[in-house]
Amino acid sequence: MDEVKQLVTDIKNKNLKPIYFLMGEEAYYIDKISDFIEDNVLTEDERGFNQMVLYGRDVSVDDIVSNAKRYPMMAEYQVVIVKEAQDLSRSIEKLVDYTKQPQPSTILVMNYKYKTIDKRKSLYKELKKTGVVYESKKLYENQVADWIRRVLSGQEYTIAPKAAQMLVEFLGTDLSKINNELEKLQIILPKGTQISPEHIEENIGISKDYNNFELRKAIGERNVLKAHQIVNYFAENPKDNPMVVTVSLLFNFFSQLLHFHGLNDKSPRSVASALKINPYFVNEYIEAARNFPMKKVSSVVATLRDFDVKSKGVGANAVPQGDLLKELIVKIMN
Repeated sequence: MDEVKQLVTDIKNKNLKPIYFLMGEEAYYIDKISDFIEDNVLTEDERGFNQMVLYGRDVSVDDIVSNAKRYPMMAEYQVVIVKEAQDLSRSIEKLVDYTKQPQPSTILVMNYKYKTIDKRKSLYKELKKTGVVYESKKLYENQVADWIRRVLSGQEYTIAPKAAQMLVEFLGTDLSKINNELEKLQIILPKGTQISPEHIEENIGISKDYNNFELRKAIGERNVLKAHQIVNYFAENPKDNPMVVTVSLLFNFFSQLLHFHGLNDKSPRSVASALKINPYFVNEYIEAARNFPMKKVSSVVATLRDFDVKSKGVGANAVPQGDLLKELIVKIMN
């Protein structure tokens, strides 16, 4: 995020490079940087003649180079943006000759999503000399809640830890999807609001009581009734609550519990750091560890591995997913 801020600052200050090669698994920042260049390098009057958007599936590298070598009309720069440049992955190395001697009055932006170019090859090495190479990496799941908090803080909002966790568990690590939902909330809620689980439930449609976060908590507390209520809800709404996701999240939870049992220092700060969790959730892990000794945790991890295979249809084709999930909870809680 700091690298993105620096890039944006440089562009605002007209400290421009002739090539911006934006690549990597996380599309969100690639789009943000590209859109910022599209909206801010040229004035509205200059864009008509000096800004073009190309698509990788429709052009060749030679076409891109030909457009990049043009001179601007009545402006200091022209901007050439290539979206979905990853469609040119088989021929992208042909860009190396242009990269060695780029047109100084052209700002070429390559949006190379979901992939990276080979850092051992000439193109990457030349790009590092003459332009900017930005690699947008996927965040790990345990980093996304902090990202949500930082984004909202910049917009003068805060979010309750449980609400952030609900978004992560429902939307995964796709920052673009999460940002879309956050933008919806910002339209509805006034600045200064703390976004709560109730706001998430009312405006995004994620149940604050029947979700994987609450199931994990109920299991950790050995609250058998609540765990079965949630699982019954999942069984009735399988499309919104796929078993494979639930099993994966529970596997991560019990793997962390196994790690917790092995810690020498079980102070809240140490636990949060070691497990890479928000300090807000540390007490849940401490209580779960009391309810699930190490031997039981090891047994549950083995059970979850078995049900992960079954949830994908191996050895349990005829068994409804809801029934499998109910059986899993019985095995965990016994």
